[in-house]
Amino acid sequence: MALTERPVRDEADLLSMSALVHRYPRSHLHVIDLPYRLSSWALDDPENGCLWIDGDHLAAWAVLQTPFWTVDTACRAEDEQNLIPAILAWAEKRASAIAETFYGRPVWFADVYSRQAERRAALEQAGFADQINAREDAWSKVLMGRPAEAPLHPPHLAEGFTIRPLAGEAEVEAYVALHREVFESRNMTTPWRLRTLLRPEYIPATDLVAVSPGGELAGFCVGWFDPHGFGGRPSGQIEPMGVRETYRKAGLGKALLAECVRRLVNMGAGQVYVETDHQRGPALRLYQSLGFRVIEDVRVYRKDVIG
Repeated sequence: MALTERPVRDEADLLSMSALVHRYPRSHLHVIDLPYRLSSWALDDPENGCLWIDGDHLAAWAVLQTPFWTVDTACRAEDEQNLIPAILAWAEKRASAIAETFYGRPVWFADVYSRQAERRAALEQAGFADQINAREDAWSKVLMGRPAEAPLHPPHLAEGFTIRPLAGEAEVEAYVALHREVFESRNMTTPWRLRTLLRPEYIPATDLVAVSPGGELAGFCVGWFDPHGFGGRPSGQIEPMGVRETYRKAGLGKALLAECVRRLVNMGAGQVYVETDHQRGPALRLYQSLGFRVIEDVRVYRKDVIG
């Protein structure tokens, strides 16, 4: 099989990348929330993404997602055995090339379902190490799901607080400041957030913020809806969400999450998903309190950049 490799060029490429993932949803962790990731500034340099093209058809793609420290990949299921090693070789070469640049990271991670034995073996062959039993900072993830028919009892919202959709472009800078504070990182940028608003998959009604009695943004919860999500069925996903530290005892996280789930279910989502770290006890308990249950274990693999 002779494939052509080239960088990610334009919106048509992004749509093709999404279409490939939707053809094989069981093989990929990021399906419903993919528009959020493909809006990141990693692709401000097109060379940080690569497409493998078979004639007129996209066979595989990869992106070095600097904001997430992650190698995102997608591949035709029938070609995985041949293409995954090539994808990982490209990722290693590109990671070394950008190591000393703005886009570089000293280590890169790759997420894979625990059931994907062949992909895990390919990662290990390429020098990635499973972090589930790492001596320091052990790390694994879970994909959680909540069926639409599960009872939803909206929690009490503290007096004076309100939950509403983001006020479009006019409120993006305030959102970015909040996001950076919540995650203690400057990875979120105004252009990235603006691009999410322009994605064809974006739904303003599920891009929620919590507002304090004084008018300050106190938290956020972004819901994505996909009529052909996991299993090809209407599905929703939460990504990202967070609450300013000074308001974390006001129950805003639970209230935001419940309202976002309610809206996604009303749009037709048969299941709403969220991904989180297995080691994040408070987050797990929050999701479980609203009916989310673990449906997939996700392994996190790490590789240090050499040279």
